[in-house]
Amino acid sequence: MFEFSIRHRDGRARVATFTTPHGTVETPMFMPVGTQGTVKGISPQELTDIGSQMILSNTYHLMLRPGERLVEAHGGLPGFTAYPGPFLTDSGGFQVMSLGHMRKITEEGVTFKSHVDGSAVSLTPERSIAVQEALGADVIMAFDECPPYPADREYIRRSLERTVRWLERCQIAKSREDQALFAIVQGGVHEDLRALSLELTLPFDTPGFAIGGLAVGESKEEMFPAVALTAARLPGHKPRYLMGVGHPEDLVAGIALGIDMFDCVYPTRTGRFGYALTDDGRLNLNSSAVRTQLEPLDAECDCYACRHYTRAYLAHLVRAEELLAPRMLSLHNLRYLHRLVERARAAISQGTFREWSRTWGERYFRQNIPAWFEQVLTLSSLRSEGT
Repeated sequence: MFEFSIRHRDGRARVATFTTPHGTVETPMFMPVGTQGTVKGISPQELTDIGSQMILSNTYHLMLRPGERLVEAHGGLPGFTAYPGPFLTDSGGFQVMSLGHMRKITEEGVTFKSHVDGSAVSLTPERSIAVQEALGADVIMAFDECPPYPADREYIRRSLERTVRWLERCQIAKSREDQALFAIVQGGVHEDLRALSLELTLPFDTPGFAIGGLAVGESKEEMFPAVALTAARLPGHKPRYLMGVGHPEDLVAGIALGIDMFDCVYPTRTGRFGYALTDDGRLNLNSSAVRTQLEPLDAECDCYACRHYTRAYLAHLVRAEELLAPRMLSLHNLRYLHRLVERARAAISQGTFREWSRTWGERYFRQNIPAWFEQVLTLSSLRSEGT
C-alpha cells in the first residue's frame, strides 16, 4: 500500500517515487498548504494542472470547523475537497505552539481555547490520531510539541522527550492500515538534542520521518546544520519530510541534504501580498518599476498567469485590489516551486545536481551566494549515514 522507491542519487540528493492509496508521487516534492480544506484561491483542477502531487491540510483547524465528522461523511478529504490525489495532515502540534498563552501543555496533551468560539478544547495524541483517521489523509503526523524559538535548552529537552512518549501513544491509537504515520524529530537548533531525539525516535520505525521545530524564527545559519545532521541520520529507505519550509533557496538546500518532502504557506501568502517568485528573486508587483513592463512575470514559466498576462496588468490588479491578483500570483508561485523541484529532479537524474544548484544559486543570489548555502552544497557531495 505504501512504497518508497529511490530511482536516482546524486550526492545526498535523491529522486524517488512514493506510492500511497490515492496515487504515486515523485520526490523531491513541494506540498501546497490547504489549511482549511482549500489552498487559498486555487481550485483542485488548477492544482492538478500546475503539477501539485500531495496537499497538506490542518488537523487543528478542520477539527474545530467544520468538524472531522462532516469531512468523514464526504469520504474524507478527497471527497470533501474534490482534490482526488493524496493528502497529508499535520497533527495540530504547530498550531498549538502558536496559541501561546491560550494553551496549557501537560503530559496528557494540550488544552486550549478555540479561536473560533472561545470554547475549551482538549487535544491529546489519541484525539489527534482519531481526527486524522476521520479526515482520511494518506500520510498522518504524530502529535508533537513544537517549541518556539528561542526556547530554553532544558525546555526543549523535556519537550522532545514528551513528544517521544506521545509518539508511542499515537502508534497505539492508530487503527487504519491505509494511513502512514510519520514520526517527528525535534531538538531545536541544538545538535546534541537533535541527536537525542533521533536516538529516541528511530526505534519506532515509522514509514517516514519528519524534521520539525525549524523555520520558526531561527536564522538559516542555525537551521541548516540541524537539517543536515538530522537528515544524514534518518533511514535512507524512507521518505524524509522537512516541515514548514518553502522558500526557494530552502528547497534547493534541503534537496541537496536528502530531503524528499516540503510544505509551506509561503508561496500563497507572499502572492497575496503582491510578490511573484522567480529565479532572479522575488518580483514586487507593488513597485512602480513594473507598472509599464509588458513581459510576463517569468518568461520561463508555463502557468496561466505567465501565459496570458503582463506584469503591468497584474500590477494594476494588485493596486486596484482585484481578487484576480492574489489568485494569479499564488498560482504562479506554486507553479514556480513545482517547476523548481521538477528541475531539481531532472538534475539529480542526470547526475548534475550540484552544478545545477550552484548555477541556480548564482542567479538567485545575484552572484553573492551566502556562506550557509555554500556549506550545504559542500555537504551534499559527502556520504551520509542514512544515504
